[in-house]
Amino acid sequence: MKTLRPSPISSTVDFDKDGVQHGFLRLPYSRDDSAWGSVMIPVCVVRNGTGPTALLTGGNHGDEYEGPIALYDLARSLDAKNVSGTVIIVPAMNYPAFRAGTRTSPIDKGNMNRSFPGRPDGTVTEKIADYFQRELLPRADIVLDFHSGGRTLDFVPFCAAHVLPDKQQEKKAFDAVEAFAAPYSVQMLEIDTVGMYDTAAEEMGKVFVTTELGGGGTSRAETVRIAKRGVLNVLRHSGIVAGAVEKQPTRWLDMPSGDCFCFAEDEGMIEPLVDLGEPMKEGQVVARIYPVGRTGAAPAEIATKMSGILAARHFPGLVKAGDCVSVTAVVVD
Repeated sequence: MKTLRPSPISSTVDFDKDGVQHGFLRLPYSRDDSAWGSVMIPVCVVRNGTGPTALLTGGNHGDEYEGPIALYDLARSLDAKNVSGTVIIVPAMNYPAFRAGTRTSPIDKGNMNRSFPGRPDGTVTEKIADYFQRELLPRADIVLDFHSGGRTLDFVPFCAAHVLPDKQQEKKAFDAVEAFAAPYSVQMLEIDTVGMYDTAAEEMGKVFVTTELGGGGTSRAETVRIAKRGVLNVLRHSGIVAGAVEKQPTRWLDMPSGDCFCFAEDEGMIEPLVDLGEPMKEGQVVARIYPVGRTGAAPAEIATKMSGILAARHFPGLVKAGDCVSVTAVVVD
């Protein structure tokens, strides 16, 4: 078996040192405007003795903002004396994408959440994924990875975990989801698990939770408050940060099959007929897609395949064939 090369990324922080450290994960990147340049990914480590380790990440996709806001804020405010164990904070995993405000990296078009386990001799995105796979994930007991819908989707604000073969691992994840206390909590189904950060963490036996906290390529005061409260709740629930979990009511949802998802088969202008969080019946038309090349043509209709609530929708006013139009979630009694 071929031995992997060492990661080219070096850290300016010591993950085993007590106290609060702010620094960088430095990835050499030679380019036209900087022959010996680097990608400098901000990182914060807050450590106080022995105890569990939480790995907190945002900016896995660069156009999603609630996570980075909450994590940059946490990094400047978390006091080591209130910590028992270690908190590793990377507010913007795919830092080039985050700086560009795009889902994927402007350097290599890499989608961080489809690049695991990565490669130490691959593209910039693959090198970052490899560092997380080999250096950061093994340190973690619990991983919280913030997402929202980016520029193309909008979600009801939820925290989620996956149904797993290991039911003890699954229970720990769903307990952390409940502690996060988002307005909605989801037993999540992924339609594409290949190369995902989620899968990499879960295959190591880590407790992994994630979020979708809105979308549209921006953030709202409400969703930022949810993110800030949620990350502290998860740290308190895990025994890493002192204090009680701030409980809030949450509504549990299930995404039991691929029938949750509706995709456009036509391009055009989308007319939403249902708003986020509203109830729907199986077969109900949730959106129309109008052809825009001429007048007088009938719109295509998109109907949900199951009853539930509208958990996510296409955000821009124009849609292309293959775009996800809607996601239905089933309310769990």
